[in-house]
Amino acid sequence: MNFDAYARTGVDLVNARLDDLDDLRAIFPDDNAWMRDEVAERDLAIFRRAQKRLRDIFDYGTSGRDVQAVAELNALLEAYPVQPRISGHDSSDWHMHVTSRGASVSAEYLAGAAWGLSVWLCEYGSARFGVCADERCGNVYLDTSSNCCRRFCSERCATRSHVAAHRARKRAAIGEQVAAPADESLTPVS
Repeated sequence: MNFDAYARTGVDLVNARLDDLDDLRAIFPDDNAWMRDEVAERDLAIFRRAQKRLRDIFDYGTSGRDVQAVAELNALLEAYPVQPRISGHDSSDWHMHVTSRGASVSAEYLAGAAWGLSVWLCEYGSARFGVCADERCGNVYLDTSSNCCRRFCSERCATRSHVAAHRARKRAAIGEQVAAPADESLTPVS
């Protein structure tokens, strides 16, 4: 099983817009098209509640509150238990599902996300759960950097934030030059 892929489903859910059923369908990649086809209106509220709980886990990890992150992940594992089973339509299509046959789309997706994030936390620690440092963004990410130094969810946010900081420094420097008193040696004497 690819636990990183399951962990990334948690990231995808937290970062998703969930205004309506079409937004929810958009989080399912092509390899999970069956989820996109079977998700129902009743799943939307379940995904929204889980989205908030998963967001809390990233907030806990970012602020060094490991105990709270673990407690919330354990609660999600209880709410969406992993019951692995092999599934497929023929001998060339065997793959793993994380819930029992007949489970709802929300149960399948959220069991995988909770399991993947739990394995990630055990493997790398909750400090690797990040929230984008760009205040205009707020997306979450899994820090895969070699020295746990990632601060942004994407290169785009990093660049946008650095450009904004550079422009703010330039404006501040110009403001300091304007506000500085004139040099008296340059003032004509009458």
